Amino acid sequence: MSEEKKLPALKDLYEGSVKLAKENDLNILLNQEPKKEWIRSHPMASGVKYVPIEVVEYLLTSIFIHWSVEVKNIQVIANSVVVTLRLHYRHPNGEMRWQDGIGACPIQTAKDAPATDFTQVKSDAVMKAAPAAESYAVKDAAEKLGKLFGKDLNRKDAFGYTALGNKFDMMTPEQGNYIDMIKDKTTLSDEQLAEMDAELSEGVTSERAAVIINLLEQNKDTTTPDLSTQHGINDTLNFKINEDD
Repeated sequence: MSEEKKLPALKDLYEGSVKLAKENDLNILLNQEPKKEWIRSHPMASGVKYVPIEVVEYLLTSIFIHWSVEVKNIQVIANSVVVTLRLHYRHPNGEMRWQDGIGACPIQTAKDAPATDFTQVKSDAVMKAAPAAESYAVKDAAEKLGKLFGKDLNRKDAFGYTALGNKFDMMTPEQGNYIDMIKDKTTLSDEQLAEMDAELSEGVTSERAAVIINLLEQNKDTTTPDLSTQHGINDTLNFKINEDD
């Protein structure tokens, strides 16, 4: 059985101290607002905000660990280098996924020269434009993953994802107590119970706890008295009395 990687908590990303935290949902994490200190104002476009590439790369590594860039195409359109690429990343469930991105950067020409006069292109123009276009393409692909990467920074209207949060509330104390009470009264094997205990120790959602409870109840050992009921208690006491006799 492959082990699923646990996601870091949002607070850990904010503070730069990423630890394996309790299970969280990928979409909820990716659609939190980026830390204010991460956001920059574009020097050439008034009112435009962005998350710089170094932060994007930090987040990709912190959340997914394994990610890579596959450049699909490089071309010159008008006076700009245009890069199209595919951002591959490993989902916490172990599955490889991807997002496509596109970025462009103008080729610098000499001062006062027309932008399309390639006889006036600076000697280091392409060397600067190509990597910059690739960085823009990586950011474009990452933004599609969620707000944390700057997805909605320049949108007037944005959808909030907090309404999804209750789906990922953690297991309640009542659920935990009930699981502890009935898990040893099932026909599940020791190996199955050990796997369940390992999962519970990492922390599970309320929804997942409900699934576990349903599994335990479906595999209840009918030969064992249920001490959660008065009838089960009476049966146990009668058995002990008869045994002593």
